[in-house]
Amino acid sequence: MKRDFTKLLDIKKAEGIYLLERGKFLKKVRKDKREYKPLKDKNLAMIFEKASTRTRVSFEVGMRELGGNTIVLNAGETQIGRGEPIQDTARVLSRYVDAIMIRTYSQNNVEEFARWASVPLINGLSDLYHPCQILSDLFTIKEIKGDFNNIKIAYIGDGNNVANSWIEASILFGLNLVIATPENYKPAQTLLEKAKKNRRFIFTDDPYEAVRGADVVNTDVWVSMGQESERKDRKRVFVPYRIDEKLLRDAKKDVIVMHCLPAHRDEEISEGVFEKYQEVIFTQAENRLHIQKALLEWLLKNE
Repeated sequence: MKRDFTKLLDIKKAEGIYLLERGKFLKKVRKDKREYKPLKDKNLAMIFEKASTRTRVSFEVGMRELGGNTIVLNAGETQIGRGEPIQDTARVLSRYVDAIMIRTYSQNNVEEFARWASVPLINGLSDLYHPCQILSDLFTIKEIKGDFNNIKIAYIGDGNNVANSWIEASILFGLNLVIATPENYKPAQTLLEKAKKNRRFIFTDDPYEAVRGADVVNTDVWVSMGQESERKDRKRVFVPYRIDEKLLRDAKKDVIVMHCLPAHRDEEISEGVFEKYQEVIFTQAENRLHIQKALLEWLLKNE
């Protein structure tokens, strides 16, 4: 039976741990310059309704390194852009390719593709979730800190798709996670309710409370794609949530700061903090490649 990855809670905890370990193996394979092509002659269709740098390059390079091929489809250049129903596009593509990745606005589009496609569907990003990013972030934390279960992780900023996927990660792995957002910019309420089953999860509007004693501090842009008309109001409201030296004073001395990029210096993160932790941030970006290779291998080989 085919599996999809529309959100983190599509997988079980044991499967998540397997993917993290497999990402570690694949990163070493690449570092050692060994040839490993388990997806020889497999084809991945990538549909983009949103602009992309890291998602496109990491999936494209990853698929090719595993021996497969990619086909890039910009929605505006396909029949989707002219009104073809998702159910038809999904069924047609399933006759041509072995898997589909979509980067889109609506989570409903992701789930509709998964419903009608007979091949695995991967959510490369939607307005509600960013599961590949968070799986990669967990991999990065484990790589640097050795573990993510016995440390405090804080996310500061907008309650966007990244925050929502962090909440799913806290449910899946039982993380000690604190999320701090302004009152009117909370993560999805249904997820906040669901997260109550994890007693180690805390939601607050106080960024200083969230960062106190944190081993890891995460942030993301204040204005996501499609929210440009809100830029002025958001920049005003989010100022207290900027990751800067003052905010980090009460974090652990060996804290690491993460940002899923692209970053707007001196908005959600100060220039000084970004450059201090740039090695972590760019390793975090690199690790998208390794984790997505693990995900592709797992979905396509059905292991």
